[in-house]
Amino acid sequence: MDSLFFFLASLTLLCALMVVLSKNPVHSVLFLIITFFTISGHYVLLNAQFLAVVNIIVYAGAIMVLFLFVIMFLNMSKAGDKIKTSTISKFAGAIAGGMMFVVFVAALKDATIAGLNPETYNSQAGMVENLGYVLFTEYLLPFELASILFLVAMVGAVMIGKKEQGESHF
Repeated sequence: MDSLFFFLASLTLLCALMVVLSKNPVHSVLFLIITFFTISGHYVLLNAQFLAVVNIIVYAGAIMVLFLFVIMFLNMSKAGDKIKTSTISKFAGAIAGGMMFVVFVAALKDATIAGLNPETYNSQAGMVENLGYVLFTEYLLPFELASILFLVAMVGAVMIGKKEQGESHF
């Protein structure tokens, strides 16, 4: 089990790094899909099969299809369209990355890794029934507010995308 975790962790980190370092945006999206699959493997190791399936369906499926559509639609895969960045932009990016690294180290320096306690371990923690129970009892109001927010966003997207006859868009 430990070797599977370390394999998934190293593959996740490698693919996440390749998302950032890849020059071709299509390759970046493909590496991101592999990253989502390996994160789903971590969910399975944590006994959260529902989250693993939802991660694959929603992120590796729908969101990545949308990303690929946008990349292909914008025709960003041309190698001749190099974006020039100034030296000050690179320097600012390096400073921001260094500051983020310092914040991560400061936040995680006192963190402890909890071991497995067989007396308090709940093997049913990530199952759908328990997740649904907690979602619809303790987190009912935030769940309903999020659903209303998504509904308003969908109506707004339809209203923005709807073109009346004779109307010109901005």
